[in-house]
Amino acid sequence: MASTAPNQYPVFLSDEQRERFEDICGNGHAPAKKIRHAQVLLLSDHHRPEGRLTGEQIAKTLGMHINSVARIRKRFAQEGEAPALERKQRETPPTQPIIDGHAEAHLIAICCSDPPEGRVCWTMEMLADALIQRRVVTQVSAETVRRALKKRVAALA
Repeated sequence: MASTAPNQYPVFLSDEQRERFEDICGNGHAPAKKIRHAQVLLLSDHHRPEGRLTGEQIAKTLGMHINSVARIRKRFAQEGEAPALERKQRETPPTQPIIDGHAEAHLIAICCSDPPEGRVCWTMEMLADALIQRRVVTQVSAETVRRALKKRVAALA
C-alpha cells in the first residue's frame, strides 16, 4: 500500500449530511459505488463520534486503494456532496458516431431525391451505398442508416 500524505482535504459533515449518508449506506437501494463513497465520507468525518479514520485505515476497512479514498475526499472538499457521491458523466461517447449532423443532412437529401432508375423507392442498402459513393462516410451499414432515419422521424413526430 502506498504511503499516505497528510490529509489536505479534511471532511466536515453537517448533521443533515451525516443522516443522508447513513441513509444511503443503510437502505440498500443506492448503487454500490454511491454507498462506498458515502462510507468513505462518513469514516473521514472530523465530527465522527468514534473519531475519524486515516486514509490508510479507510482503504483497508473498505477494501479500496488509498488513492481512491483521497480522490473522494478531494472531490467532496472542492466540489461538494453530489459530485463526491455520483459517478462523473462522460463528456464524449466511447466511439464517435458514424452518421453525424453533416452526414445526416446528406442522408436526408438523398432520401428526398428521386430513387435510382428502375426503382420505386430507396432501400437502406442503397442509401448506405449512396453515402459511400458521395464520400460522405468511408463505410456505413444499412442498420446505421436505419437508426439515423428512425431518430429523425421520432424527432419530427
